Order: sequence, then structure tokens, then C-alpha cells
Amino acid sequence: TALALACAALALPHAGAWAEWAGAWRRVLDGGAMDADWAPLKFWAFFAAMHPLLQPALWISEVLHASPGPLLGGLVPASFALLNGAALALLARSERARGALNALLFASFVGYISAGLDGAGSPSAYNLALDDGIRGCPAYEDVVQPSMADFDVRKYQGRWYELGFHDWTQFSEVYGTTLDIELSADGQRWVDDFAVKGPAPLVAPRSWDKSPVANGAHYFLYGKVDVSKPGILQESGFGLTFPNFIVDVQRDARTGAYTQAIQFQCLERGGVRIFEGINFLSRTTDDQPAQMAAMHARASAAGMDAYGSSAEQMHVVQHAPSGAPPVDNAWQRMWEAVGLPRLLALAEGAMHTQAEDILNKVQ
Repeated sequence: TALALACAALALPHAGAWAEWAGAWRRVLDGGAMDADWAPLKFWAFFAAMHPLLQPALWISEVLHASPGPLLGGLVPASFALLNGAALALLARSERARGALNALLFASFVGYISAGLDGAGSPSAYNLALDDGIRGCPAYEDVVQPSMADFDVRKYQGRWYELGFHDWTQFSEVYGTTLDIELSADGQRWVDDFAVKGPAPLVAPRSWDKSPVANGAHYFLYGKVDVSKPGILQESGFGLTFPNFIVDVQRDARTGAYTQAIQFQCLERGGVRIFEGINFLSRTTDDQPAQMAAMHARASAAGMDAYGSSAEQMHVVQHAPSGAPPVDNAWQRMWEAVGLPRLLALAEGAMHTQAEDILNKVQ
């Protein structure tokens, strides 16, 4: 009863948003546009859940590293260990305490998602509403800019720094986001090595450098280039294939190399927009505010503000200074000792091999 009441108290203020969400999925189903494996709904549910699940981990980590007293094993403050022992003993003895804690956590989880549906979450990284503001996805011709004339996808290869995003499959808690683009020999397929570090120092000032991914983690997306429209990529990841539009590129006046780019992903089923993502990319993190301002202006000219490209709806990605050394401390040495970096490298290598196999697949 307590659990139901707590969930209702946090979800009822957002009942209208839940009703709109259910109605949108109903339109997808009624139109026969749902995938056989329900992949779009699974995609939505996975990322809707991951954001609230991350918050307790960040909070506990900050409390851990703010706790006073001597360190056990050079890692964990004694006071944190003692308080955790006392809390676990209380939960082991008291069914009422366990019930109250479970009710609080689950109600907070429901409330967090409800706020995201209602637009009360982060407008850049956690706006879960379907068809928010405008229905469906635009055609490439509706957003592509004149700068894309004579676009050469081979010049798009290499490292890009993500300066800002509107995208609820990303996490505002991370930093140092990069994309390394690699094309197949025929230029028709690509691999996107998407790398992040986390959490960001601004988000978790006490614990960011203790994280197992403080030195980075990778996820590989792969895609097919439309040779008739090389600015349109059919990119696959997270169980779905979705169009990734390169809307705008800027060139070095002397060499013609691409220096900035704006990407736009949009996923719809049955005329219902399920997801939109916008990425502001640059070859450098220098003078980030000025670069962001220029890209906001170009995205606005492309009509993308309705989909989240305004300054209020874009998250600014934090980057470490150029040449900053890898994080090295007792926690990183502990992760190394238990083999976590090797495990991550194996998983990343397997994903990259799979992506390369797809790149080299004979058409």
C-alpha cells in the first residue's frame, strides 16, 4: 500500500503526460508500424530507466568520498564502512525499514521518469515526451544546409569532439565525449567509435577520478552511407537502425578540411517521433562557447530549434584540457588489479570486430 501511494503521489501530477505517451504508442500500434520485436519501445524503456538508475550510484559515490576518517586499504573511509554496516544491519532486522526504503526508491524511480515525460526533466538529456512540440521527423531536404553541397564523406573521417548535444540516449553526467569515424574501403559503410569518460568533475567533484571509466569507455555504432545522398547515414545501434543526417559542415578556408559539423538523428514509427538527437561536433575543443554559438545559429537557420537545437535545450559537454594525462590514483590501480580495464577492452574489441565485419560485408 505504501509503495502504491508513494508512486501515485509522484506520478499523478504527470498523469496527462502519461496519457499522451500511451496514446502515442497506441497510434504506432494501430497503424501497424511497431517492429515485430517491439525494438522502439524497448529502446525507449531502456534509456528512460538508465537515467534514474544512475543517480543513486552517483550520490553514493559522492558520499563515500566525502566521508571523513582514515582510509581502509587506502580506498574506503572507515566512517563510510561503519555507517554502511549499521544501515545494512538495520535493514536486515527490520522488515518495515526494508519496505520503506524499497517504496522510496521505486517511487523516486517512477517520479523521475514521470518528470522526463512531462518536460520537467533536463530539456537536453532527459525529455522523454514523444512528438514533443511537433509531430514526426523532417525529411533531409527540410534541414540540410547549403554548406553540404559537394559533401565528401571521406573527409568526415577521423576524430570529432562533441561540444554539445540534445539526446536522451546520452548522459549529461559524462564528459570528454569523442566520435572517431572510420569508413570502409568502398566508402559505403562506417564505424563510429563513440567514447565517453565519467562522471564529469562538475557533476561529481569528489568521486569523478575514482570511477572505473574515468579514463574512458567505448561503444561502437555502425552504418551505411547513401551513395546518392552521402549526408544521410543509416546508423545501427541499441537494437535499431535510424537515419543520421549530417546537416551542416564548416571547412578550413585553406585546406578544405571539415572543421565543424551538425548531426541530427530522428526515429519515428507510424508518424510518431520516438527519439531525436542533435550533436554539435568540432575537430577541436578550443573556444567552445564561440563554436557553440555559431552552431546554434546555423542549427536554428536549419529549422532545428523545434527539435531541440536551441541553447536552452542543448547540453554543453565538458572536456579536459588538451594533453591532460590519464587519471592515475589508488582507485584506478585497484580497477587495474581486478582486471576491469582488460574486461572493458575485450568487450570493446568484440564490438569493434563486429562493426568491422559489417563494414567489410559484401553488398
